[in-house]
Amino acid sequence: MKKLLWLGLFVIVLLLTACSSNEETDGDGKVTLDFWVFGSAGYENLAEQYMKENPDVKINVNFTEMNDLHNNLFTSISAGSGAPDLTMIEISQIAKFLEASDKFYNLYDYGASEVKDLYLDWKWKLAESVDGKFLLGLPTDIGPTAMFYRVDVFEEAGLPTDPEEVAELISTWEDYYEVAKIIKEKTGKLMSDSPELVFNSLRDQAPEQYFNENDELIIETSPYVKEAYDFATKMIQEGYVGQNSLWTPEWGNAMAEGSYATLLAPSWMVANIKGNAPDAVGKWAVTNMPEGAGNWGGSYIAIPKESKYPEEAYAFVKWLVSPENQYVSFINNGLFPSAPEVYEKEDFVNFSDEYFGGQNTAEVFAKAAESVKPIYMGKNYAIVNTELVNALINVATNGSDPQKEWDEAVERIKSQLERQ
Repeated sequence: MKKLLWLGLFVIVLLLTACSSNEETDGDGKVTLDFWVFGSAGYENLAEQYMKENPDVKINVNFTEMNDLHNNLFTSISAGSGAPDLTMIEISQIAKFLEASDKFYNLYDYGASEVKDLYLDWKWKLAESVDGKFLLGLPTDIGPTAMFYRVDVFEEAGLPTDPEEVAELISTWEDYYEVAKIIKEKTGKLMSDSPELVFNSLRDQAPEQYFNENDELIIETSPYVKEAYDFATKMIQEGYVGQNSLWTPEWGNAMAEGSYATLLAPSWMVANIKGNAPDAVGKWAVTNMPEGAGNWGGSYIAIPKESKYPEEAYAFVKWLVSPENQYVSFINNGLFPSAPEVYEKEDFVNFSDEYFGGQNTAEVFAKAAESVKPIYMGKNYAIVNTELVNALINVATNGSDPQKEWDEAVERIKSQLERQ
């Protein structure tokens, strides 16, 4: 009788263990990871490869517009419900989510210190707590900026089209302004269709932007952001810059139409150009940004605390952002690696892109990356940026007075910051 009792208890323990194990996986026995992404990172293809190599892991890649992703992520972690297992976080948002670090797993607890030396130190530190004990996300790419240009538009204007000659022709912002006059006169076309991209390019070269390291708003005391705004609005008012907002259908279509001469942007814009203008092979080229590069964008991948599978999620992230896969992301989608060892790869050094007329685009972006200096962005970066971009678009679309728009934007920014 006693033997039967013990046998019964043993069976019950086995059943409970089996039930517990089943609760950690889906009905098909696989661990399912929901992964929130934005942009044209191409991570869905890498996820497919990972699932083939790891058949017990299923990854659902969910695409969302960047601002929506960050808003949804903040809402879900605040509510304690609805967050994914993995999420991209853009560099301008990383300080904001670091303030909610208790809602995320500390990647140092999963071995992140072992891969720290693989990545650019400045990029790594932006996702780290002040005391260096907490790491929010592993780094994906960086966004060294350059000047994409339409070869056919430059040719039509009677200007040089070779990348080195164009870099020499437009080495300063004053040169950019003068060439805009020529483009307009000879072709009737714009120098740029985007007020935001012109503004961003000057802003991202500055040694400081919206906040100091005490998170104090400095756009009224530091000259750089206002100078970038004034240059962009001057070109808008004189008819050299159009009025397209980023990520709109009009903005995408213009890449294919060849209705403007230059697109000032980071390396990750390569995928957008190819996607929006698939038939423009050989019509786009890329060269140095006037007066040097800045950095715009680049992201991290973090693991919200709601995930039941932090170990599996970390294993995937570590694989996804490895130097080997950062090289793949550069080749396929133009994501410039944050892992410097990629820069030494022979295939990377000698990379040529047929879409850009066989140009070695890696060389251009690598040179740009060398001049990038990290700047403090602050947890409220998005508030300031949104209002300044709204002001620029109002000048471009409504013909509003630039100074009036600036003053009103500053007041809206201050009002919002007071409520934070």
